[in-house]
Formats: sequence, C-alpha cells, structure tokens
Amino acid sequence: MADASAARPRVGLLATCLMNVFRPNIGFSAAELLERAGCRVEVPSEQTCCGQPAYSAGDDDTARAMAKQVITQFDEYDYLVSPSGSCVGTIRKYPQLLADDPHWSGRAQALADKAFELLSFLVDVRKVEIDARYAGKATYHDSCSGLRQLGVKRQPRELLSRVEGLELAEMDDAEVCCGFGGSFCVKYPQISEKMVDDKLRSIADSGADTLLGGDLGCLMNMAGRLRRTGSKVRVWHTAEVLAGRTDGPAIGEEESR
Repeated sequence: MADASAARPRVGLLATCLMNVFRPNIGFSAAELLERAGCRVEVPSEQTCCGQPAYSAGDDDTARAMAKQVITQFDEYDYLVSPSGSCVGTIRKYPQLLADDPHWSGRAQALADKAFELLSFLVDVRKVEIDARYAGKATYHDSCSGLRQLGVKRQPRELLSRVEGLELAEMDDAEVCCGFGGSFCVKYPQISEKMVDDKLRSIADSGADTLLGGDLGCLMNMAGRLRRTGSKVRVWHTAEVLAGRTDGPAIGEEESR
C-alpha cells in the first residue's frame, strides 16, 4: 500500500452474494463502519461471487474464472474487506487456485495478502474506537471459516465489549459448527438439523436474547430454526449492531406491513 494512502486507505467492499440478495443492511453497516474508521469505501459494480460454491464443489475451472474476475475488480484497492469470513477465506485460497498460471499467480497473492474480514480489519488494521449502543444480552457464534481459516475470535468480542448497554454472554460450544456449511445443509439435512438444534440449546442456555455472528449464512440458518421453534431470540450480524442499524427487522424476521 502506498504511503500516501496509509492515513485514509482506499477500501474495496466485497458485497457477498447472500448479503446482496437477502440482507443489504449488512453491507450498508460495513460501509458505515469503514468510513468511520477513516477509509474511502467503494463497491465495485462488476464484482461477482468469490467462487466459494464452485471451489467447494470441486469445479476448479469455474472457481478460477470467478477468482480472476474478483482480482480484476479489486487489485487496484489498498484493501479488500468483506463482512464474511467465508468469502475472505476463499480469496485467501486464490494463490493456490491460480498457482500454475504465471499471469495470475502474483496478482492472486497480492490480493490475498490485503483481503480482510471486516471485524478483524477494524481491530487489527484500523484499531478503531467503537461508539455504539445496544440494549440486550447477546451471545456470539464463531463461524467455521472466520475462526479456522482466518483466526477471527478475539476481534468481535473486543468490539462488542465496548458497546454501551450490551451484555455479552458466552454460549457453550461457541466454536462448534451450526450445521449450515453452504451446500452441506442441503446434502445432509438430517445431520445439519441435529447440529443446529444443538446450537439452539447452547443459545438458550446462555440466557441471551440476541444472537450475533460474522457470517450471514450461519446466521440465516440459526435464525430460521429459531423462528420455526418459536424462539424470541433476535439475530443480527455484528456489523449491524456496531453501526447502530438495528431499527428494522432482525435476520429471519418479516418486514412490518
């Protein structure tokens, strides 16, 4: 990154597929938090899926094509930031995916080196001070990709500990998968259902009225099961709480008419 941009870096925001279709509020929250952190935020209009579904399915040709499109859209920025550990984890795999392509391998490595999950970027790179309020008792779910691929665990808790009015209650087995796993929940629905039910018991035992996390896929999976079982626990992406954008319906709730 050029020295001239260090004080106010230019950030390309990766708007994930799920966020773009189901929960744009997370994207608006992420952009607001990045701007508060002193960044110049842009959302490339021709960005595509990061390629994770294709990569996970073993369709390397499609994954490579998507990776090249993402690289083309984002390599001009000082950083790529996304409110999804899952997508950033995939981008960090681009060097391996394109290792045999001399034209793209270097660009893939350069992008992987400057790709960050939102909460880790705010804490580890920008070292932000949070000015947020939320009235409630919350528990936090560690997503598999964010935790195991990127090491995101301390950062969200550090940010949430500074939110006025929020009590953070750790659930048992916070690091255990919720059963989503992308296509896993479709291929193995009975196993997935057992896993999410185990997670719901941990949430209930924590006494929390709010569930937070950093990956929308996980949050939608748990929110859907919470609604179907009659739970009143509200579900938010952590960025929404930190940005103070919790006036509307929570994840899994219907819009008021």
